[in-house]
Amino acid sequence: MDWFLAFLTLVLVITGFLGCFLPVLPGPPLSFIGMLLIHFTRFAQFETSTLLTVGAITIIVQVLDYIVPVWGTKKFGGTKYGTWGSIIGLIVGLFFLPPLGPFGIITVLAGPFFGAYIGETIGGTENNKALRAAFGTFIGFLAGTFMKVVTSVVITVFIVKDIIQTNF
Repeated sequence: MDWFLAFLTLVLVITGFLGCFLPVLPGPPLSFIGMLLIHFTRFAQFETSTLLTVGAITIIVQVLDYIVPVWGTKKFGGTKYGTWGSIIGLIVGLFFLPPLGPFGIITVLAGPFFGAYIGETIGGTENNKALRAAFGTFIGFLAGTFMKVVTSVVITVFIVKDIIQTNF
């Protein structure tokens, strides 16, 4: 059973990291669930305070992930069109211009920006305002993604560190 939970932890941590970029997957919560699962094996034993702290941080980051992009959009004069365009742009950048392809990380970063710009333009926003709103949406997207990636990486480091300390 320990090996099954360890394998499931690995799947959850990898999926959690992918969820930092894919809007349909809750990245840090999946990584945290992996942390909880490995805790119930012989491979790792976390302090209760560590689990509570990481759990609280995960919840805070997840909530902020919904607030920060909206704040960035509104701060720079964007609308819902820009927000939706940014999400669609991200998906297009990920699936139609894969990040592992010839353009790499550029497609992941450019997708939300151009999506927000196109969304604002479709919504009837003037060109200058659409660019400004796209920039705000992009900044909000980057901030949210950065928070999620840092959280998932920290959780992964906790898991790996504890597995090494417990078993070696």
